[in-house]
Amino acid sequence: MRVGLLFTMLVIGACCHAEDWPGWRGPRGDGTSHETDAPTEWDAASGKNIRWKTPVPGSGYSSPVLVGDSIFLTSCDPTTQARLLLCLDRASGKPQWTREVIAAPLEGMHKLNSHASGTPAADADHVYVTFFQTDDTSGKRGEPGEMIVASYDHQGNQKWLVTVGAFSSIHGYCTSPVLFENLLLVNGDHDGESYLAALDKATGDLVWKTPRVHQTRSYVTPLLREIDGQMQAVMTGSKRVAGFDPRSGRRLWWIEGPTEQFVASMVFDDENFYLTAGFPTYHVMSIRPGGVGDVTDTHVNWHVTAAQSYVPSPVVTGGLLFIADDRGIAHCFDTKSGERLWRERLGRHFSASLVTADGLVYFTTDDGETIVMKASREPVIVAENSLGESVFASPAISDGKLYLRTREHLFCIGNR
Repeated sequence: MRVGLLFTMLVIGACCHAEDWPGWRGPRGDGTSHETDAPTEWDAASGKNIRWKTPVPGSGYSSPVLVGDSIFLTSCDPTTQARLLLCLDRASGKPQWTREVIAAPLEGMHKLNSHASGTPAADADHVYVTFFQTDDTSGKRGEPGEMIVASYDHQGNQKWLVTVGAFSSIHGYCTSPVLFENLLLVNGDHDGESYLAALDKATGDLVWKTPRVHQTRSYVTPLLREIDGQMQAVMTGSKRVAGFDPRSGRRLWWIEGPTEQFVASMVFDDENFYLTAGFPTYHVMSIRPGGVGDVTDTHVNWHVTAAQSYVPSPVVTGGLLFIADDRGIAHCFDTKSGERLWRERLGRHFSASLVTADGLVYFTTDDGETIVMKASREPVIVAENSLGESVFASPAISDGKLYLRTREHLFCIGNR
């Protein structure tokens, strides 16, 4: 009897830390994983801890999402101008199906963007994806078009495809949808009549659409958190930091600035929100939750300009905020004081956002090097790992494995 009970407890304990990675930055939208056996060492050249690698057709910088037995990924075939949704088998990496979501002229974009940069979102039954569609064939940056959002079931059957609104940006397109209850949230910040919108995930019908005040391009994915009993979608962009009611789209509070354009998603440690930004000036900021209306002068705990992190999103763990500076420099800040505890050059350039698991932080450079560091007040490198291929997508962690997309492949890395 005791043996049976012990076995049951061990099985439950083993399952508790195994998580799907269902959308941008994982199950909590902040790059954190509850996994305790994520790999720390690998090498593509020797095959060490490489469980499988699968060629990815086309090109794109979106990250993989994992639900159940499936991996979903977006790509673009530049020869046919098709924007693609791919499904792979989690265990083997074998392609299961590919669907053409839309075919449209390739938009102009920033050199660090792609035509498939938005990461999908998935639940147990469906996967949701968004792309930019235009009729303009010039390839010029900033030409007008529309945001397209589509839903597919896990067998690859399209359930709906809708146009949410106009979109135009000289940097190109990137929006990662976020699931909340029966809604799908999408950020439409662009160089025009910007908006934050929510669709009914079952039908694609527009539920609400909130205009953005300053109407300036940004590429931030909302972070969902409950504050004082109220769910909030918190995000930077449109020259502001703001919190919204995800059920109605009502703007709850905001902080003006601190800069014009934003890419990195925010993080939260159950006490405060943290942001990194941006362009044309760089900022790191701690924000106290709560408040109503303009809280610019009341809710900023600390604000420093010591890290130039525009694109990669940070992680917060153990009272420490870790930031990947675009220039290849890692930073660690004390969350209470804002003091920078250390900075270390780890590579040439960072595009990938950070992930953290089991007291470790994973920094992945554009050159495909992942430096695993202790989440500590001093810089301690645990391992340095190479895939030998360029990486612009962010890692995913699920069931003891780490998944990394390079320019050519999707890698599954694991100790078992």
